[in-house]
Amino acid sequence: MENQDQDQVFSCFYQYPFGVFMFLTQERAWGHIISDKKKEKWIPFVQIFLFLQLIISGTQLALCQDWDGIIITEANYQALEALKHELVDPKGYLSSWNDSSYGACSGSWVGIKCAQGQVIVIQLPLKGLSGRISEKIGQFQELRKLSLHDNEIGGSVPSSLGFLPNLRGVQLYNNRFSGSIPASLGLCPLLQTLELSNNSLSGIIPDSLVNSTKLYRLNLSYNLLSGIIPEHITQSRSLVFIDLKYNNLSGSIPDSWGGNGERQFKLQSLTLDHNSFSGGIPVSLGKLSGLLEISLSHNHIVGIIPNDIGSLSMVRNLDFSYNEINGSLPESISNLSSLMVLNLESNNLDSEIPLDIKKLQKLSFLNLRNNRFRGDIPATIGDISALVQIDLARNNLTGEIPVSVSDLPNLSSFNVSYNSLSGPVPSYLAKKFNSSAFVGNVQLCGYNTSNPCRVTAEGVTRGSKRSIKDIILIVVGCLIIILFILCCILLCCLIKKRAEAKKAKDVKNVPPTAGEVEAAGGEDTGGKLVHFSGGMIFSADDLLCATADILGKSTYGTVYKATLEDGSQVAVKRMREKITKGQREFEKEVNVLGKIRHPNLLAIRAYYLGTKGEKLLIFDYMPKGSLSAFLHARGPDTPIDWPTRMRIAKGTTRGLLYLHTNANIIHGNLTSSNVLLDENTDAIIADYGLSRLVTAAANSNVIATAGALGYRAPELNKLKKANVKTDVYSLGVIILELLTGKSPGEAVNGVDLPRKVATIVKEEGTNEVFDLELMGDASIIGDELLITLKLALHCVDPSPSARPELQQVLQQLEVIRRETPTAAPSTSH
Repeated sequence: MENQDQDQVFSCFYQYPFGVFMFLTQERAWGHIISDKKKEKWIPFVQIFLFLQLIISGTQLALCQDWDGIIITEANYQALEALKHELVDPKGYLSSWNDSSYGACSGSWVGIKCAQGQVIVIQLPLKGLSGRISEKIGQFQELRKLSLHDNEIGGSVPSSLGFLPNLRGVQLYNNRFSGSIPASLGLCPLLQTLELSNNSLSGIIPDSLVNSTKLYRLNLSYNLLSGIIPEHITQSRSLVFIDLKYNNLSGSIPDSWGGNGERQFKLQSLTLDHNSFSGGIPVSLGKLSGLLEISLSHNHIVGIIPNDIGSLSMVRNLDFSYNEINGSLPESISNLSSLMVLNLESNNLDSEIPLDIKKLQKLSFLNLRNNRFRGDIPATIGDISALVQIDLARNNLTGEIPVSVSDLPNLSSFNVSYNSLSGPVPSYLAKKFNSSAFVGNVQLCGYNTSNPCRVTAEGVTRGSKRSIKDIILIVVGCLIIILFILCCILLCCLIKKRAEAKKAKDVKNVPPTAGEVEAAGGEDTGGKLVHFSGGMIFSADDLLCATADILGKSTYGTVYKATLEDGSQVAVKRMREKITKGQREFEKEVNVLGKIRHPNLLAIRAYYLGTKGEKLLIFDYMPKGSLSAFLHARGPDTPIDWPTRMRIAKGTTRGLLYLHTNANIIHGNLTSSNVLLDENTDAIIADYGLSRLVTAAANSNVIATAGALGYRAPELNKLKKANVKTDVYSLGVIILELLTGKSPGEAVNGVDLPRKVATIVKEEGTNEVFDLELMGDASIIGDELLITLKLALHCVDPSPSARPELQQVLQQLEVIRRETPTAAPSTSH
């Protein structure tokens, strides 16, 4: 009996070391373990043993502060041992997986997270691992996430993954997996993301993959998959992202997208390019009203482009290039008001380019190369101010190149070679683009010295009558003008250099923010993550492994909503690498922007610099979205009252005033799309100061985009550089937007919102201007509406000098309606 009690005490010591210590220090306990005669003999050994156990347990507690104290289950421990045995670990990351099950859940095992003794996360990306994954992975019944991407792991994807009831994310992309995709993965009821891209998987896509009603991201690109697209995928109501590009898929693309149309589908991105699909473009794609991107390029698709494509009002990228599509562009294509990229290269389209193409005001990339388009190039193309690239080469186009194309402010690439064009090339285009953009047009002239346009005899005669004296005077006058311009340039450079030197000195003397934390990504990422004060702290691996949804794209880059492993959300802007400044200059500027703090400005919380040149800016996520969506994308049952609109106007003005006076920053691209709303519907200005992070050419594109949306001051057509008064103009447009409920981008016959409002006030009276939702309270707030309208029209005065200062705008708004301490709307003063 004594021996049995003694074994019990020491066997439970590992679980309750301090309790056993207290128990053994009581004199009564010794009576149960050893006799009085042997007490003196055992006391030294027991004391030494207790001392060593206390050191071990204390060390373990120090290393595992977040551990719940529950030791891993036997089944999970065996599965980890099997996983380690099957994997090859040349860099020794798994050396922390020692032979003791005691510490497996303590946090000391690299890449392992547990809860209640069960493994819930296996996260080992970018570790150089090879070998294969053991089928015993099916013993992790509580596993939620398996992330082994960017390794060299081979073998087949374990079918036992399909028997994990809590599995939510599988990220095995960029490895060497082969064999087929296990159909059993469709048995995971909570599966949200399945990413198996860039492997050597073959066989067909299992029908069962979309059985999970939670699956929203499916990426099987860059594999060797064959067969057809299962019809079940086209009818999934949860999928947001489908990427099947670069496979051997064939057959017709199913025409069952969107089901019967009774329920709205969530699909935003459909990428099927570089396969062997045949048949026509599915008509049912027109039911996917939320689609932002569709790519069917490099297939064998035939037939015409269905008219239903015009229903995709939100689509931004439409790529049907390198197929065998014929016929004409459907009339409905002009309805794609959000379209930014239209790529129809290398097809058999043989119609005229429609005049209504001018309605695509956001279009920046137009590629109709290598088709059979005929007729003239429509002059209306020159009305699409956002255009950056135009490629119409290798068609059957005739007539002259429209002069209006020369007026496109952002045009950086232009090609009309190998057509049947005639006449002179507009001089601006001939200077900006080399002869390769115009060759192959026999009757085209003026684009190089070897092919000049003919000069009339009358012009030659008149020129010969000029005297030598006249020529000398002209030359001297030109020289004087050139010298004057050079002096002005040198003076400007000197002033700018002194200003930059002073600014650099001021920046250098600014003390670092108290909450600034810098953390290198380490061996996991190799990048650099820098935190500023006030935001949540996370690692680079947490950021790169987060699930991401696209919120929008702009000239600066793409904005994502990133959901971290713990469920918290941040907004991430991935800057376009081709337009950003070099790393040293980028860091210098972003460190200045990261210290700006104001209640009405969206603060930069962190930034990340990747090893491949990627640059990420991290902000707080605003769940209410932008003011533009708040005003124009709401339902009829969600009115916006006057106090709320006035509070938004004041908040926007306060933030802009702080930028001008305290941060010495001109926004330059203020629109309702980059005025965000927090949980209290207060205005938060975003995208300020980004002009400091990108090149001058990119800034010109931003100004042009603002003009296309109706927020650009008229003088920017000549100045090309924003200032305080151009920001006041943009603020005035936003206040008009709040008063009228109309979007500035909805210009009618070229008449923008300010001119439209001014015309209505002059011809029909002020009551016809305001949003109908506000007119219900006109008896109470009528005076406030009129005074605010007058202030807004003052801000959008065509003459910059006539516009008020921002301080005056804020003071007048405060007088019009003063804030009250309660939530009830205040009365007018």
